[in-house]
Amino acid sequence: MFFVLFGHLNPVLISFSVSLHCKYLILIRYMLVKTKAIVLHSFKYSDSRLIVDLFTRESGRMAIAVTISSSRKGKFTKMLFQPLTLLDIEVDIRQNAQLQKIKEATVFFPMTSIPFEQHKLSIALFVAEFLYHALKGEQANAHLFDYIEDSIRWLDYAAGDYANFHIVFLLRLTLFLGFMPNLEGYAAGDLFDLRNSSFVSVIPPHRDYLASDEASLVNTMTRMNYRTMTLFQMSHNERNRLLDILILYYRLHLPDFPELRSLSVLREIYS
Repeated sequence: MFFVLFGHLNPVLISFSVSLHCKYLILIRYMLVKTKAIVLHSFKYSDSRLIVDLFTRESGRMAIAVTISSSRKGKFTKMLFQPLTLLDIEVDIRQNAQLQKIKEATVFFPMTSIPFEQHKLSIALFVAEFLYHALKGEQANAHLFDYIEDSIRWLDYAAGDYANFHIVFLLRLTLFLGFMPNLEGYAAGDLFDLRNSSFVSVIPPHRDYLASDEASLVNTMTRMNYRTMTLFQMSHNERNRLLDILILYYRLHLPDFPELRSLSVLREIYS
């Protein structure tokens, strides 16, 4: 924006306008954000540094570089960045930067059972790895974040049967990612079209469908939630088969979804 006085450019006003414009650009390029975050994955970059992948409530997916202290009293310790840890963070977000700079991090929900019970820990590690791949490029989504946070809390509090937790979690997650199975019109004997997320009465023109017996399992599975899942009794084989179906379903709807390292451990628990 330029100002003209008496037919000439006014250098004072030009300087003022440029100064405001530069300050505006700096505000856009550097922004300090306070947000909740869920740790998805971390790996050791050097002896004292970690690269940590987070899903945040305010800014979606992000990666941060963290300098780890060897002292328990240090600002950032390795324990802060274990999978599914729920954090309050303050981060300096810079546009176009691959790694953001974290300023503060504190646990806002200290887990009391997941890190100490083998079955829960195995489920948590599977969920974290699954989310690490499923949420790549995910933008800010408060409802999705709240669902994941509430699910982590539920698992940590659970004292009874939670063997179907990961099945329910993955199925309900599809609602937030945009490919929840369509349950309308289901009738006994229907097939389930995995590509089109719907029950059908005739064989689709492709191989990605479930026969009627397994389609009925999908119909049963969609009626489960965390409170009612104990009412649905399944054998180990049925539970593992449902997990296979869900992972296949995700691979059809999320490009390049890989093999999961934690899956074999989860299978052993429910074998």
